[in-house]
Parts: sequence; structure tokens; C-alpha cells
Amino acid sequence: MQEAIAIGPSVELLCQLIFEDRPHPEQGFRSCRGIVGLARSFGASRVEAACLRALEIGARAYGPVRSIFDKKLDGLPAQHLRGSAPQSELEIEHINIRGSRYYH
Repeated sequence: MQEAIAIGPSVELLCQLIFEDRPHPEQGFRSCRGIVGLARSFGASRVEAACLRALEIGARAYGPVRSIFDKKLDGLPAQHLRGSAPQSELEIEHINIRGSRYYH
């Protein structure tokens, strides 16, 4: 946990959640050790960004974090990648569209 704290708050939070989710501490330790070890290859700032993205998408393991690096997604926010438009942009006003009130 000390190494995770040294990298950044997102890494610390992700490791904390991993430890809480696993029934045995050894399982969480191996995942967290792998995530912290990514800092040697990719640098602390990129690991911090990847962990933030992993937290946004609900990932709680080493594999998804590594996949974020493999697909070079650590620089993009999760909202941008989902392609989801805000709800107000999806609502269409037109005289030929009846809507949910028509059926009730």
C-alpha cells in the first residue's frame, strides 16, 4: 500500500478496493503488486491515469488495468470512450412521436 500511495490517489483507492473485494489477502496482494509494478514500465503518471480510468469503469483487477495500457486508453476519459450522449441530447421533440404518455 505504501508504494500505491506513492504513485497516486487513484492507485491507492484501486488497491484498497481490490483488497476489500478479495476473500483472501494474498489474492489482492498479487493484483496490487502487478498494478504497482506497471509504474516501472509506463511511469507513475500513466499508471495513475489508468487506475483512474479503471475506477471509472468499475474494474477491480490487474487485467483491466493492463488492458487499458495495451489499448492506449489511459489518456482518454471513460465518458469520451463510451460514446454516450447526455440524456437531453437523446430526447427528440416531434409531432409524430407519441412518447410514453400516449400508452398510459
